[in-house]
Amino acid sequence: MLTNAILILLFFLVTAGIGIYSKKQAQSRDDFVLGGRRVGAWFSAFAYGTTYFSATIFVGYAGQFGHTFGISAFWIGIGNALIGSLLAWVLLGRRTRVMTGHLQASTMPEFFARRYDSKTLKILSSVIIVIFLIPYSASVYKGLSELFAAAFGLPFVWCAVGMAVLTGIFVVAGGYMGTAVNNFIQAIIMLVGIVLIVCSVLSVNGGFMNSVAALSQVTSEAAPDFAGSFASMFGPDPLNLLSVVLLTSLGTLGLPQMVHKFYAIKDEAAIKKGTLISTAFALIVAGGSYFMGGFGRLFNTPVDESGKVLFDQIVPSMLTEVLGDGSILIGIVLIVVLSASMSTLASLALTASSTAVTDLFKSVRPMKKEKTEVLLIRVLCALFIAVSLFLALAPSSMITNLMGISWGALAGSFLGPFLFGLFWKRTTKAAVFVSMACGVGLVTANLFLNFTTSSVAGAGAMLLSLVLVPLVSLMTKAPKKEVVEFAFSCYDRDVVVKTSSRLSGKEN
Repeated sequence: MLTNAILILLFFLVTAGIGIYSKKQAQSRDDFVLGGRRVGAWFSAFAYGTTYFSATIFVGYAGQFGHTFGISAFWIGIGNALIGSLLAWVLLGRRTRVMTGHLQASTMPEFFARRYDSKTLKILSSVIIVIFLIPYSASVYKGLSELFAAAFGLPFVWCAVGMAVLTGIFVVAGGYMGTAVNNFIQAIIMLVGIVLIVCSVLSVNGGFMNSVAALSQVTSEAAPDFAGSFASMFGPDPLNLLSVVLLTSLGTLGLPQMVHKFYAIKDEAAIKKGTLISTAFALIVAGGSYFMGGFGRLFNTPVDESGKVLFDQIVPSMLTEVLGDGSILIGIVLIVVLSASMSTLASLALTASSTAVTDLFKSVRPMKKEKTEVLLIRVLCALFIAVSLFLALAPSSMITNLMGISWGALAGSFLGPFLFGLFWKRTTKAAVFVSMACGVGLVTANLFLNFTTSSVAGAGAMLLSLVLVPLVSLMTKAPKKEVVEFAFSCYDRDVVVKTSSRLSGKEN
């Protein structure tokens, strides 16, 4: 216990120190929000990955979906790597960096306002972001605190408050670069930690083959006649599995805190290298988390008094059983989850606060001094962390529900408008309004009416966005030609590249 406490204390000191040291690099708005648009491949890729995967994935999703699907939950990790990382970087990386720089947009609402020539879209998208990032942030607190409580026996409230204070220090002081440097260190910890955790879980039952053999003997409640469903390729519920893959993978292409990483990336070389790094990181971290969760049924499953499975406690309970209360590996696991949680929370706070100041406050009352704007963003970062903490401490739904609501509403609102806005000149502001209304409407309606799971509703909202935007655009008045031509003119500029990167077409 003492060794683990020392490890965590050292982690806290390093994290806070980096944030304070980075303060001098975060004086202007662009530096604080975007790192001056000069962030390299490794920092950008790891910032993307650590924002993507938080304690919600490691504790909540790995526990619930591992319990529901068995080792077929590994497909979620593969989807996260191929769709959520590789496809996102290939489709959005270059175009996002070029067009947002051309339009001088530092936030997603600013992009919508200038791409579609609509101040109303800017305000509407800002409100959606600020509201729906809060439950996501609350889910991050809950995931971390469940594991801390299991390992140290600490009350949930102290775990959550401690993480809030530490995250507040490094994001409020260091801004984007303070967060990016911490993300780099945290990503390395996550990579090493997840490998050790997976190996430890498999070793309990004598290795991979013996663990799979043991899992094949477990019967699924959803498919009692399907022998060995938890050890099968697609598990007992393939349709629900597909909806989770789409929710957690496709959604990243429309989440403001994710695409924000492309705004800040340095250059073409960083985009190419970052694509490979980010994909490999996702495959190891997400794939490892879901794969590990798939063996959860081989250990004691925590239930409440009525016999209902406590999904949020499956992974903490399993790891405590596997590693033992006094194991130093428990300390490593805690640091892994801390790393995942704080990096995500910092990114959410930075996205929400910069959006609130840049796109809401300044729309009502312009600010003449940039220092005042940066100060206000810092204050709202702290406020966002505090509000999210309050929601996490209040009686609420389990982790996966909170995250599903946030991902579904945000990606369902923004996926189509952002993607088509980068590629298709005919996209109209009316289509963007419809996408936002339907995305928020579908997820919110399901929250109250409960006609399906949060993952199915979220995945449905995303797919609907991809259909509605082109359909409504073709049915409504074309956008102003001068607005569209200005936005897309950034892609027509001539640049000089080496023949190692591009063929000129003039060679015989």
